[in-house]
Amino acid sequence: MPSTGPLLRLPPEIPEIQKARVVIVRDARATIDLAPQSAPIEEMLNRGILRLTGATNSADAWRKYVSPRDVVGLKVFCAPGPGAGTRPAVVEAVINQLLNAGVPAQNIVVWDKRLAHLKQAGMAAMAARHHVSVAGAEEEGWDERVFYETALLGQLYYGDLEFQRKGEGVGRKSYVTKLLTRRLTKVINIPPLLNHYKAGVTGNLYSLATGSVDNTRRFEDSERLASAIPEIYALPDIGDKVVLNIVDALMCQYEGEMTSLLHYSVLLNQLRLGTDPVALDVLSLQELKGQRAAAKISSPKFSMELFQNASLLELGISDEKNIRVENVSWTGVPPSQEAQ
Repeated sequence: MPSTGPLLRLPPEIPEIQKARVVIVRDARATIDLAPQSAPIEEMLNRGILRLTGATNSADAWRKYVSPRDVVGLKVFCAPGPGAGTRPAVVEAVINQLLNAGVPAQNIVVWDKRLAHLKQAGMAAMAARHHVSVAGAEEEGWDERVFYETALLGQLYYGDLEFQRKGEGVGRKSYVTKLLTRRLTKVINIPPLLNHYKAGVTGNLYSLATGSVDNTRRFEDSERLASAIPEIYALPDIGDKVVLNIVDALMCQYEGEMTSLLHYSVLLNQLRLGTDPVALDVLSLQELKGQRAAAKISSPKFSMELFQNASLLELGISDEKNIRVENVSWTGVPPSQEAQ
């Protein structure tokens, strides 16, 4: 039998490197004397969603993420108040565009962990003008069938499902709000660009994870947060429902965390859009670090472990080299005419 010669060995297939895409829209008109301006913000959102989706009109762009049959939850972060938390004008712009895309008002819910924070931040009054609902995860109740469990124990407080219960294993579960398990079908996450001394940023991962479950005080240090936050976000009833993230970066507050501190803030007049929550949070971390450096304030030392763990759970991209940023600035020309 004649020799056929050595077998040709093909090189192993190199897996394609996953990349994240973030659209950043800037418009100096978005604030006047620190006050958000509704019309420019809505233009920014429209410009951003068209760029992100490639659609030619706003309604078609939003329908890539939600349908009129969906019950859409707009997750905000209101605990620090309207100065440092999510700003009502940004949420109002999202509501207007969802309504224009055919989502009924009764199918839109603005929510946070506690109803009191929504009211204090002006979200309830804004929602009422558009006949959409507001809801607190705590007031909606916790679903005893759906939870995150870990051996970590902490002191239970009023509002936690197992408060005042006794017995083995009590305090080891964080229960998911019924708002997510029984009511909402899609979530649009709208966090502010705000520092957090343990998590790094009060961004997409932290604000949604801690706002969706009870018994979160046991995750108080950086090491516990680094594992708990990605694992909670990865629960199907939480992370799987998120279709879009919009970072309210009108203002960047780099010190203060839960307290509004204007003297540690800088106006960016930006909205940041993307489907990758990890990439958006990593960019926010870099922004916070840069603003502290500009203010000659040392940045606290913290690990990137939280975001690396999130990548391991396939929640998004934590390597900044694999994040593609597309900057869009106001040109004075309507988005529909820019391509002409």
